[in-house]
Amino acid sequence: MSAADDDADQPSPPRATNVLYGQGDAERTLLEAYQGCRLPHAWLISGPAGIGKATLAYRMARFVLAHPDPRAATVQSANSLHVDADYPVARRIAAQAQGDLLVLERTINEKTNKLRLDIQVDDVRRSVTFFGSTAGEGGWRIAIVDAVDELNAAGANALLKVLEEPPRRALLLLVSHSAARVLPTIRSRCRVLALRPLAAGDVARAAAVATGRSPDDADIVAAAEVAEGSVRRALALLDGNALELRNGIIALLDRLPAVDPRALHALGDRLYGTDPATLAAFLDTVNAWLSARLAAGTTDRAHLARVAEAWEKVNRAAGEAEEYNLERKPLVFNVFGWLAEASRG
Repeated sequence: MSAADDDADQPSPPRATNVLYGQGDAERTLLEAYQGCRLPHAWLISGPAGIGKATLAYRMARFVLAHPDPRAATVQSANSLHVDADYPVARRIAAQAQGDLLVLERTINEKTNKLRLDIQVDDVRRSVTFFGSTAGEGGWRIAIVDAVDELNAAGANALLKVLEEPPRRALLLLVSHSAARVLPTIRSRCRVLALRPLAAGDVARAAAVATGRSPDDADIVAAAEVAEGSVRRALALLDGNALELRNGIIALLDRLPAVDPRALHALGDRLYGTDPATLAAFLDTVNAWLSARLAAGTTDRAHLARVAEAWEKVNRAAGEAEEYNLERKPLVFNVFGWLAEASRG
């Protein structure tokens, strides 16, 4: 199989995705704010990974850049943020060639050829120059941060400066997998738009489109039913034995704070090697478990702090294991030790 064939098998990235499933209410909130000429300069689009947050952010960016006058008849009569894929703005955004759109995300480390652990502060500082420059054809300048959770302290402070003094006709769309983990100083300067996990039917339809299969395919249906509303998770579960691996991890998580060392050894053996898919399945399942606890609505601040701290440790350690090709069995034991500690009390 050629590299081109591999690329063809991959789902389209959010910048090139023209369909949004199951987030109609959130889409209408953005559209109505724009139609009413009362669009906040910054939005924090939050929710679990894989439910369409980045897709919605790009959808909003395309619409505003394609229709820069909110009072125009085409905007006022619109019932969605849809922009045809052949529209010039849509083509430029898909090709990462739209000058009035700045995307801040993790980049490839040229030394390791792997994604960096966080968004580089120098990239964030580019937003100051970007928003200070003259806008192009429509007068709007838009930045998407995907995801704000991946900013380090220096990057968050650099972004805060832009949020504190936003220029006219500027729009910042901040994607977050957990709004509770975003700095309060950033969160307070944004309109929070919380997205809900998708219904299983929407997950199946989206996964079917991404894989070129039928939404009634038995594997698609099975993955959608246990994906907890996340298309990303469903696609990961469709990869090899990921569904079986997830079920084993869930069984261990359900026993916490009790830990079975023999079971952890067996799990570490399954994650052995450098296959990114198995590590991604492990991390995604653990993050879903942590996210559910952060969203559980408890008022126990000490417990929430322990869960948030565990989230930071887990994702930092997993990122280092991937970047530096570290042994994964110690990672498994460390992760379950942190989760056990977070589960107590």
